[in-house]
Amino acid sequence: MFSHTVEYALRAVAALAEDWERPHAVQRIAERTKMPNDYLAKVMQALCRSGVVKAIRGRHGGYQLAQAPNQLSLLTVINAVDPIKRIDRCPLGLPGHGPNLCPLHRRLDDSIRETENTFRYTTLAELLESTGPVRPLCPVDQPPALFHVAL
Repeated sequence: MFSHTVEYALRAVAALAEDWERPHAVQRIAERTKMPNDYLAKVMQALCRSGVVKAIRGRHGGYQLAQAPNQLSLLTVINAVDPIKRIDRCPLGLPGHGPNLCPLHRRLDDSIRETENTFRYTTLAELLESTGPVRPLCPVDQPPALFHVAL
């Protein structure tokens, strides 16, 4: 349902959120998230353009969150790199349907709306404050694990 870019963006902001008041070098974020440097750099640029993160220049520079993790919704991160697309017109272009969705497309859009709302009301801090045994990211010395969000 979500692109690799969304997956990478969520992993990157989760890594930044663990120590969000200081900048982190792309190399460090890449190690922490098990992401390729080049792809991560593009994801970080998109997050920077959208205002989710800010770039800090200089010797101790890097990227850091632009706001506290408890203020940053997952939907903001997702929409920064690959916006969720709602169905507002007949995807088949059938004459007479236009904005009047058939039952199939209405249900699909309802599902998309629910997913959107789940991410709208879930903050990055909520994920990091989880008391469960599985964390959003694994330690640097462990094999890669995907960042999973339970709906």
